[in-house]
Amino acid sequence: MENKQINFFKTKDINTVLKPFKKGTVVNIDNLEVREKQKDLKLGLYGWYAICPSTELQKNKIHYFSLFDEPLLLFRDKNNNVRCIKNICPHRGSSFYGGSISNGELTCPYHGARFSSQGNCQNIDRIICSHIVDNNYDNYAKRIYLSQYKVVEKGSYIFVYFTDKSETDLNNFKDDALISNYELTANGFSVKDSVSEEVLVDFKCDWSRIIENHLDILHIFWVHGDTIPDKDVNKNVLVSFNQKININTNYIESIYFYKSNPTKEFIRIKYIPPGRILIYKGDPAASRYVQVLDHIPLGDNKARVIVRHYRKFLKNKFLNNLILFKEIQKKIFYKIFDEDYMILKTQTYNQKLGLIKNDEIKLLGEDRIINYFWNWYKKSEEKDNPWKHINKNKELNVYDEIILKYPPEIKKLEVINNINIIRKTFIRYAAPLLFLLLII
Repeated sequence: MENKQINFFKTKDINTVLKPFKKGTVVNIDNLEVREKQKDLKLGLYGWYAICPSTELQKNKIHYFSLFDEPLLLFRDKNNNVRCIKNICPHRGSSFYGGSISNGELTCPYHGARFSSQGNCQNIDRIICSHIVDNNYDNYAKRIYLSQYKVVEKGSYIFVYFTDKSETDLNNFKDDALISNYELTANGFSVKDSVSEEVLVDFKCDWSRIIENHLDILHIFWVHGDTIPDKDVNKNVLVSFNQKININTNYIESIYFYKSNPTKEFIRIKYIPPGRILIYKGDPAASRYVQVLDHIPLGDNKARVIVRHYRKFLKNKFLNNLILFKEIQKKIFYKIFDEDYMILKTQTYNQKLGLIKNDEIKLLGEDRIINYFWNWYKKSEEKDNPWKHINKNKELNVYDEIILKYPPEIKKLEVINNINIIRKTFIRYAAPLLFLLLII
């Protein structure tokens, strides 16, 4: 088929795109006037991260993960409240990996130190090692606390507020207002009449590169044009767009309008720092679906993405089960991430080796949201310095096998999904046919 590529933007002066925009400036892209808001995006890589779906954390189970290479874990206390602590026992500094949870109490596998909870999600009450013989034990036990981070369970996600300093008493925690920025209703989409699918994917590449990839509009046509089941997304029949950028303290938003119909939206991408991206098909209030992508910086060259796809169509459970819609949707998600993965790994390789130079990378009109993101990211990285421990652990990979357990790096969940498709297809179609043939 003939390639009917159309340039998305025709910017007369590309240098105006590469430079950071001044407050209140007006930028013309093919005669579409875009006014930037006066306020800048709030700086900082510390904040709320969606760590996992609520269903991932079962009672009496420990969920191990890391943020910026700091080993952490989640568990539910006796009142089913979620707790996030450093994966470091304060008795001797060992990991809780291999330990256990019983009645909401965490036990260290090294000496059996058991940490009980008040159950009000504020403090870890005290350490209990009843077998230890020490005249000073009672005083010692009362002064030992686990280092914690604030946790909120919201929208069936578990959010952790990560900072440069953990707390032993969460009564000291103050900054929890920004969690409301993550709510879909606050971003114009009601989940009340929707259903969803979800996949979890791990990457061995730089997490900021994954965010950049998901802010990019052009690559979905070229990389995923044969995979995404949307007649409007095809690398052989590209559509031309105008773009509008909105920026305030809470998010960066890029809205793409059909150039042939300037009032009609094609897609809307919203970045909510530090880790969430929302992708709508058209205006949020009228959109048939929204994709929620949460990016988790596990560590240097290690990242996780939680993808949840809310939709307002094909909601009938019987029909969904009959056509295996949920399983097929997941299969598409895995394929899309596999298509991105080699690109992301090579970008990370080129970046880490210093092969990517600023004067060699040219951003175009549709890359403006990426330009804004990188300006924000560089300033936020300088402000918070979250990678300060990286140089100390270059050869330490003891946690890699614990943390990186999802595809595409390890294909277990994708394989399980494919097996489910085969099994359910056989049960629904092949088995009745065989039964009918036996009767005949």
